[in-house]
Amino acid sequence: MTESDQPTPAAAPSFLPGPPIDRTRVEGWQRWVRSRELFEPAPILDLPQYQQMAPRRRRLYDLHRLATHSSLPVLSTPMSDAVAWLVKARIEDGAYSHKTGIRTGVMVNGGGAQGKTETVCAALAAFEAEWLEVNEYMNPQAIAGTRDLLAPVAYVRCPVKATPVSTCQRILDFYGEDYKNMRQEDLIRTVNAAISSHATKALVIDDITRLKLHRESDQDVLDLLLEVMSMSVTLILVGVGIPLSGLLRRGRFDAATRQWIIPPVKDRGRSPNPEAATQHERRFEMIELEPFSYDSRERINAWGNHLAALEGTLRLLHDTEGMLTSGSMPEYLFGRTNGVVGLLEKLIQRGCRLAIEDGSERLDADLLNRCRVSPTDLPELDAESGEQPVIPPVKNPPAKKPKRGRNATFDDSGPAAESAG
Repeated sequence: MTESDQPTPAAAPSFLPGPPIDRTRVEGWQRWVRSRELFEPAPILDLPQYQQMAPRRRRLYDLHRLATHSSLPVLSTPMSDAVAWLVKARIEDGAYSHKTGIRTGVMVNGGGAQGKTETVCAALAAFEAEWLEVNEYMNPQAIAGTRDLLAPVAYVRCPVKATPVSTCQRILDFYGEDYKNMRQEDLIRTVNAAISSHATKALVIDDITRLKLHRESDQDVLDLLLEVMSMSVTLILVGVGIPLSGLLRRGRFDAATRQWIIPPVKDRGRSPNPEAATQHERRFEMIELEPFSYDSRERINAWGNHLAALEGTLRLLHDTEGMLTSGSMPEYLFGRTNGVVGLLEKLIQRGCRLAIEDGSERLDADLLNRCRVSPTDLPELDAESGEQPVIPPVKNPPAKKPKRGRNATFDDSGPAAESAG
């Protein structure tokens, strides 16, 4: 057999994922920005079309459906739209300003699995794409004769036990800068130089509430963040329970105004830098990314609209319209997830797999009662930092009691009864 006679290897299925993307590195972040909307979900087929497929084609289609349900898009909600608007507005206010000095930052607060990271990253990606286009994909601050480096956005995650040194190292890891044997002062200067040379306009530090502020090193990180803000870069901090963490003074959420109320300072305490939280309060605007709720008609309708949009992303062989929104399903799904979008996504993903495997091709309460969402489904969330959401238990309907036989103790067994027998 000649080389030309050999069979041509089949192309890999288009739904297979590529190499893992690490958004905490500049190459990974920029690859994610370019590829985040390129995934093509499985085509919509009905049962007769599916049954006409050859077995191998059918199996490939099932795998494509599983990939689709494992890659459900991040659907916008009224709450996430408000967060995205504020983040993008603050970044644009700073990036297009000709003034020097500190830019107003944003703190995004919310519970675990509520989509804070993805909402912020999507807003940053939209800003970056527009900023690159406006600047013709060149660094407007580049020095003649030097490499044209450009990273409008930097995304890092706070170390579990942060120090100024480890926080600087995380930032420099994003840029791929060498920091071996550097002292803290050198690290801070290198961070400043990296932000400037890459023309970074927004720096995101995720999981910021891993700073507990009971350690002196945590207080030093606050000072470092204030130093970073003087570099004319907009700082976006994302975390769980920010008002109670010490980054700001302890506050309470006002349900009427949908804002956090920060009381005046009464006791500075023993903090080595007692003014740090107050300075952060003045330099940041905080917004809450809340879960869905059932306390008003408007919010109930928003939950229903979200479920209707989610129906359109499912690839089951029965018509999915009304599958999540009809009857008691909205109330059932809210009870299973407390309105947390991350828990809803995991529940629907697991339910779709089961519906495909057992051939029912439909989601209902009976099928979803067989699905459990556990903390192991959210491995990226640190339980010790309060990032794991409360997962409601499955409330199975009570088992029906067997009917008891009639008590015949007092039945008449006299002559009339015997003659009747």
